[in-house]
Amino acid sequence: MSQCPTTLAELKEAGYKSRTVKDEVRVNLLRKLEEGEELFPGVRGYDESVVPQLVNALLARHDFILLGLRGQAKSRILRQIALLLDDKIPILTGSEVSDDPYAPISKYGRTILEKYGDDAPIEWVKREHRYVEKLATPDVTIADMIGDLDPIKAARGGHILADELTIHYGLLPRANRGIFAINELPDLAGKIQVGLFNILQEGDVQVKGYPIRLALDILMVFTANPEDYTARGKIITPLKDRIGAEIRTHYPEDLDIGRDITRQEAWVERDGTCVEIPDFIEETVERVAFLAREDKRVDQRSGVSQRLPITVMETAVSNAERRALAHREEMIVPRITDLYAALPAITGKMELEYEGELHGGDKIARELIQQSSSHTFDMRAAGANVEDIIEYFETGGAIQVGNDAASSACVQGFKTVPGLIELIENVGLASSNSNDGKRTAACELVLEALVAQKRISRTTAGYVRAPHQGPPAGEGYQGFDPIGGLSV
Repeated sequence: MSQCPTTLAELKEAGYKSRTVKDEVRVNLLRKLEEGEELFPGVRGYDESVVPQLVNALLARHDFILLGLRGQAKSRILRQIALLLDDKIPILTGSEVSDDPYAPISKYGRTILEKYGDDAPIEWVKREHRYVEKLATPDVTIADMIGDLDPIKAARGGHILADELTIHYGLLPRANRGIFAINELPDLAGKIQVGLFNILQEGDVQVKGYPIRLALDILMVFTANPEDYTARGKIITPLKDRIGAEIRTHYPEDLDIGRDITRQEAWVERDGTCVEIPDFIEETVERVAFLAREDKRVDQRSGVSQRLPITVMETAVSNAERRALAHREEMIVPRITDLYAALPAITGKMELEYEGELHGGDKIARELIQQSSSHTFDMRAAGANVEDIIEYFETGGAIQVGNDAASSACVQGFKTVPGLIELIENVGLASSNSNDGKRTAACELVLEALVAQKRISRTTAGYVRAPHQGPPAGEGYQGFDPIGGLSV
């Protein structure tokens, strides 16, 4: 149809045939599968787990629920289901419930057909207007979801209150011939969940006080956290029984997938300044989340969202940006000290167990950064000789490099530690041609790893000597303090 029909007669002449939403989604899904199109752009790590289950549910014309912890792309998946709808569909002009011109469900639609017949006016609704999403909250009412009597409509139209034309339609009827999504389903009050029984089983709803049933055409999709996590409510059993498929989402199972997600989602481009994020910094940031998901002090029922590494990366780059601006550096390069500047992005995304509360979120976050640095260093420099570096500290050497120190000053300081610059070049963390920012980041990774392995220690003043010795005396470089300044 090069030009969209504007009347029912033109629609019939064009040969348009109606089909249900679930059939529409099914047909378009089959076409995408046949053509090898990407089904859920930007959703990573689910190709072998979640996506096949989703495809099966949609091909079976099932309503479904995505069950998983926070930050597992549940809402993004639901919104992308709308991409499986047709580009646009015809409705009777002025219909609040997107009446099918061939089979209207509302009295308004039937009246229009009776009055105009084949001359009934047609308008077209685009795909993006056929997706309705509601965040479940305890204050949601049946009137919000289904509908209620509207006395103002009755007064303005001169209708008796029993007339169907006085209905104020809720979200569900307004989503007719589209997709209706409910986020955080357990937060919906039990009596409201009961109100969803008919639409899921019989395909219709009853509006309060009216002896009618609206036969809605809807694909219902939901999200929820596992019941053993949410303390706010639960999904009642009869409703769960009516949902066709329960699909479990999960966090990235592979570090590289996690890095891809963070790289995709984190805002790191800064106007007018080049940003270079060393790959070992990306890996260290991602490992913080992976380690937190295994830490017994962190509540694993609550989960550690993928938003953690995303916001840590954004904050680290911002801290590096501020430092680059102060020293008029042309390149923004985040380093390990910048991860400590991102502590608020870590502590705010972890729910702690009792033991964790005793330790405190700040202390746990610092330990996670250290452990992550150690793992990253070991993966890239296993078996590397660090004895010269350790000996330097054991014999009284010390170095202090602050968060706000210029990269060039840091490199000069690191050159005083025997073997440190040579080590980062030998294991490929940086090269002699690398900029000072990347070389500084690499050196910090090595020192942070040695602290985590208790081969050197850091006081509040910084990295100092060996663990059995006290802090150094004197001025100048006195250790490595992730939140301190450069004493030069």
